[in-house]
Amino acid sequence: MTRQIIVGNWKMNGTSRDSQALVEALLAGLPATVPDIVTCPPFTQLALLADKLKGSPIALGAQDCHKDVSGAHTGDISPAMLTDLGISYVILGHSERRQEHGELDETVREKAVAATKAGLTPIVCIGETEGQRESGEHFDTLGWQIKGSLPDNFSGILAYEPIWAIGTGRAATEDEIAETMKFLREELVRQFGEAGKTVRILYGGSVNAKNAASILSIADVAGALVGGASLNAEAFLSIIGAASAA
Repeated sequence: MTRQIIVGNWKMNGTSRDSQALVEALLAGLPATVPDIVTCPPFTQLALLADKLKGSPIALGAQDCHKDVSGAHTGDISPAMLTDLGISYVILGHSERRQEHGELDETVREKAVAATKAGLTPIVCIGETEGQRESGEHFDTLGWQIKGSLPDNFSGILAYEPIWAIGTGRAATEDEIAETMKFLREELVRQFGEAGKTVRILYGGSVNAKNAASILSIADVAGALVGGASLNAEAFLSIIGAASAA
């Protein structure tokens, strides 16, 4: 059985004081047996938390990176800068990056290549809009996103987040998730062959303490990408516990 992984995406939240308090609460409340755990705070907190989490069961991830190693890219962070801090994972292609910063599948693909070369594990996000699902275009959309966003020989993690469920409190139903996960696995195998059988697939979109156990028990769900609930230690620990029991 694939080891589950729980990833917390803090988005644009977390002062130094709040971040330290949250991490300390998480470390104090971890169960004896844990899944893989990754927390992804803002860039401003990475150096601080790298020291706090060193040697703990919680790995540190970033929320984005540039495709270049260095250069004239004001405001950007390179993969090498992340590995220099001891970062292990990086979220790429989140719908908020795609929508607010105009990132295309090609952009995400280039970043995934750069991240992998630097030794990071890319967590590549894909997802459909409510209109695409209602019109029956969701599988075509997801298939094209996989083809465009994942590089050849992809060895990272795929995160499925229906855009209409992100931050809305409305998670996809278990049947919707199961049907989509089956499609994603088949599509990964179709595009990548045998290697597509081992890519871990996460579900994201309003995952919380109440629905985590049922979502994590669905076939091919290898974990969760958690947004708002990752900012609450009690809720995030509950999700971690659900993964430990899955």
